[in-house]
Amino acid sequence: MILFLLAYLGGVLTILSPCILPVLPFVFARSDRPFVRSGLPMLAGMALTFALIASLAAVAGGWAVAANQYGRIAAIVLLALFGVTLLFPALADRLMQPLVALGDRLSQSVSASADGARSPILPSALLGVATGLLWAPCAGPVLGLILTGAALQGASVQTSLLLLTYAAGAATSLALALLIGGRVFAAMKRSLGAGEWIRRGLGAAVLVAVAAIALGLDTGFLTRVSLASTASLEQNLLDKLHPSTDGNAMKSGTLLGRDEKMKAESGQMTADGVTPDGGAMMMKAKPAAAEAKALPVEGKLPPLDGAVQWLNSPPLSAEALKGKVVLVDFWTYSCINCLRALPYVEAWAQKYKEQGLVVIGVHAPEFAFERDIANVRKAVGDLGITYPVAIDNDYAIWRAFDNQYWPAHYFIDAEGRIRHHHFGEGDYDGSERVIQQLLAEAGNKQAAAGLVDVKGTGVQAAPDMNDIGSPETYIGYERAANFISPGGALPDRGHDYTVDEPRLNEWGLSGNWTVSGEQAVLNKAEGGIVYRFHARDLHLVLGPGSDGKPVRFRVTIDGTAPGDNHGTDIDAEGNGTVTGQKLYQLVRQPLHEGGEIADHTFEIRFLDPGVRAYAFTFG
Repeated sequence: MILFLLAYLGGVLTILSPCILPVLPFVFARSDRPFVRSGLPMLAGMALTFALIASLAAVAGGWAVAANQYGRIAAIVLLALFGVTLLFPALADRLMQPLVALGDRLSQSVSASADGARSPILPSALLGVATGLLWAPCAGPVLGLILTGAALQGASVQTSLLLLTYAAGAATSLALALLIGGRVFAAMKRSLGAGEWIRRGLGAAVLVAVAAIALGLDTGFLTRVSLASTASLEQNLLDKLHPSTDGNAMKSGTLLGRDEKMKAESGQMTADGVTPDGGAMMMKAKPAAAEAKALPVEGKLPPLDGAVQWLNSPPLSAEALKGKVVLVDFWTYSCINCLRALPYVEAWAQKYKEQGLVVIGVHAPEFAFERDIANVRKAVGDLGITYPVAIDNDYAIWRAFDNQYWPAHYFIDAEGRIRHHHFGEGDYDGSERVIQQLLAEAGNKQAAAGLVDVKGTGVQAAPDMNDIGSPETYIGYERAANFISPGGALPDRGHDYTVDEPRLNEWGLSGNWTVSGEQAVLNKAEGGIVYRFHARDLHLVLGPGSDGKPVRFRVTIDGTAPGDNHGTDIDAEGNGTVTGQKLYQLVRQPLHEGGEIADHTFEIRFLDPGVRAYAFTFG
């Protein structure tokens, strides 16, 4: 119930967002008509259409997004005709038959005649459907929470109802604006006798709104420029109405990380693991495990039969694991937090495998390329993982555990009961003590004592948590934040971008790129990305083009070669090559005695076209 309340209130707050501006002319164009038969059907059609399209896009993938583009085109044409009939009803009727006649009939039906005839409901609802196809609300924390949960949990009635509730909240605030606007409109007509001119003004506003949507301003400029920021208001709602549990906030998908299936990091996290700008924040590590008597029974080990394939092992089942202590690790190979935890998981697997411990890695993909089994198999080999890995491309095991985090560790005793869990990095000593405790409970009197001593290297090295001042930042427009290239991201089409000097945690593109939902693809050589960051390490998830050809690049920090600050995937001159789809460590600043981490401007320039850029992470 709390999630539905959050969804509704988040929708209500959209009236304060600049992304509602293109919709307002369509709403106010009917402000002088009876609300129940004109405004209400229009808003209902808008809400239902938005909920349907958003549900399909979240759970069905690219085909639904592509199909919606055709719906948007039809809606733009329909509403443009509606605007023309408001502006020039006589001209539209004479010169633009038969198409404009349709718009004129819709306009006459919705607006009704001057004698006060009642407006039919169906034409108003049809215009609402068109508006719903065009509306692209700014994805604040609440909407991000819902959409990520939809992507993670799959199609469900709850997903659709939450999206419908969000849209209903937006419709409620628009209805109030419409009722108030209708009174103002009627008063102006009475006092000024200017009904026809007001009607034409509304027609002009409709056409301006249609032009803004056609040019992509509703998903670009307006997303970045806010008349009144709602992110902090929404975050306060999340914090108050959806509080954390066990000292850690839950991420519901992003409903609870991508499509916010979610990443959990050491440090701190918002109510659902997503920051207002779309990135994952740091999550506080749980305290060390308590004594044996304090380990509760949290549930039973669910079935493991949803994996599409197993690596390093034949398929395992919950029944066959009875009598074994089991550690289940949810991870994905481009997640920096998962990568930093893996050396500990591998060390535990090696140390305790002869004493009854079975470690299972469940690889649940975040990006599309992580669904490629060949990519996962290569990552498993490169990372030196020897324990069984279940490839959970359909999130069947993820959902069976009701999991909501990367990384997430679940500890199961010899009787098949979940006895402990840990989300995110950190508390490795406490986790190992839980393993020792469960082995002892299983009757293993020779369980190894002491704790593993792990020293991660490269991208797996432990982060400097005290100096991370930059959030995980996605490059695809679905979750991008703090993007400063003029005009914003133009979805799914090639465009020449430029970028000025960014402020802290701002970034931009230069060159010709095509920005899609989860990535940006460089169309011509010599394009780049600039980011102003504050952290010891900077990583960027990259992949080559569809042809698989390597892409050369060069990195600079504050305009010069990185030198000793280069990451493991480049040399001191900043040169590197994208050869596969993975996380690349590009900056690693060595900490000298008394040294401090400062703000720096990172730039990467690609010497060849085709690169795919996904997300920045820091450490």
